[in-house]
Formats: sequence, C-alpha cells, structure tokens
Amino acid sequence: MKILITGGLGAVGAPLADELRKRRNEVLVCDLVHSGGPNYIRCDVSRYRQLEGLFEGNKFGYVYHLAAEFGRNNGEDFYENLWMTNAVGTKNMLKMQEKHDFKMIFASSSEVYGDYTGLMSEDVLDRYPIKQMNDYAITKWVNELQVLNSAQRHGTKTVRVRLFNTYGPGEEYSEYRSVACVFCYRALHDMPYTVYLKHHRQSTYIVDCINTLANIVDNFKAGEVYNIAGEEYHDIKYLSDLILDYLGKDDSNVIYTEVEPYNTINKKADTTKAKKDLKHNPKVALKEGIPITIEWMRKRYNI
Repeated sequence: MKILITGGLGAVGAPLADELRKRRNEVLVCDLVHSGGPNYIRCDVSRYRQLEGLFEGNKFGYVYHLAAEFGRNNGEDFYENLWMTNAVGTKNMLKMQEKHDFKMIFASSSEVYGDYTGLMSEDVLDRYPIKQMNDYAITKWVNELQVLNSAQRHGTKTVRVRLFNTYGPGEEYSEYRSVACVFCYRALHDMPYTVYLKHHRQSTYIVDCINTLANIVDNFKAGEVYNIAGEEYHDIKYLSDLILDYLGKDDSNVIYTEVEPYNTINKKADTTKAKKDLKHNPKVALKEGIPITIEWMRKRYNI
C-alpha cells in the first residue's frame, strides 16, 4: 500500500512511518522543515498549491493526516498559525480527498471532549452540548465536523482518532509539548514547572499509540471514530512524583496549583471500540514509559 503521512517528521508521525514500513507499505511523509531522504516531501498543508503538487505526482491508498499546530498555549500565542494549519489545512486535505479518492485517518484530540466530566465514550459529543475549552480544542472539533460534512456531501471515507496524552521518546521539548515531556525535561534541568492537583489524565505511551494507528489500514471502517488511550487513569501529581523519584530529586522546583484555567479537568477514555476494531492493546505503564523517556532525553540533550 502507498501511504502518505502529513506531519510525518513529528513525535507521532516519524515512528508511525517506521512501523508502517515494517509492515511492507510504501510510505511517504511531508512536513514543514527542510529534510533529506527519498521519501520526504516538504509541504505546508495550509497551502493548497503545495498539496496539489504533492498529489499530482502520487497515488495514495491511505493518508494519515497528522499535521497540526499542537497545544493549548501554542494555540493562544500563535493562533493564526493554529487556524491556518489545523482548519484550513484540513479543508485543503479534504479537497484533495474529494479529488483523488484516498482513505484518510484524521488525528483529532481528547481536547474535543471539553468540559465533559464523565467517561469519554466516542458518542458523547453526539449526545451532549459540549463546550470546548480553548482554540486548540475548537480547531480539532471544527476539523471533525469538516470531515463529517465532506463524507456526507462527497462520500469521502475517513476514520477519526482522538489521541489521549501521547508521550515518549522522540518528542522534542518545547513549552507547548505534552505534560510528560515538559515535566521530564524541566526536572532533568532543575527548572520549575506547575502541577495542577485536581487534573487527571490517561497517558498513552508512544509505541502503544503507534501500533494501534498502524492497525487502521487493515481494519478501516469509514465514518468511525476511536479513542486511543493508555490504561492508567492518574492525577498529574502522580506523573510528577514518578519523574522526581526516578531522578532522585525533591519537589522544590514544583509549583502546586489546584486547576489550570480553560483546560479539561479530567480525561477518562472509553477505549472499548479501539480494542474491538483496532486491536488496541496498551502495554506500557507510566512506571516503565517514564524512565525510557527520561533516558532518551539524557541522550538527546547530552545530560
């Protein structure tokens, strides 16, 4: 199968490309940065002309559309990039899909569940008037609506996946990255970070996420939406304590606060559908994944 991954140099895209190649697929990736290699194409998905050129020379069976501006605060600080890449970029991709008839896997986010407080099953947004809490969340829900609209109007075939707090080796640090990435990096460098005591998450180790994403090609059900999450439901302090215990450090650089404004308090995922349809089988607990992530960071940043 010939497959394209947008955002294919990212923390999820790069290992997904490796996994799909191991499964004997031909995989091309596109991203914004200049990079070498015969299977890389530089492309900004928010630029229709660049996407046109990419698809004119290639016939893809599947496209994993991962390209996006990531994170709540990033979405506030660089909102024009967020909306162009996430919303316009996805609209451009849907136009390509309508023209070239490939199957698409769209990477959404747990952020779409917004202010919902219960178990997050995939049909929650069909049953309740959910309010998304920030621009990043809004763009992801807008994109899901665009996907559904295109399917209804033009018959495009897409699977949506809602990723829950994916972390692990390969995620380069910035202040906008996942909570696990930020905590690990800052603890390693004795930098302060904030723990929100009332927040709970379901963290997903990168390999567990990648395996499930790769399974979609062989188990594609157009129109479906899946939660992809790890098994552990934990508070944020537990994550911080794991990191500090592994490093043998105290919490003198940790700032404890009750709640982060404009952020979902608790994210508890129902992954029944993904386990049934996609053979989702998360194996790596935080106690195992965090040390692997920290050791990768030691090498990456020469610590």
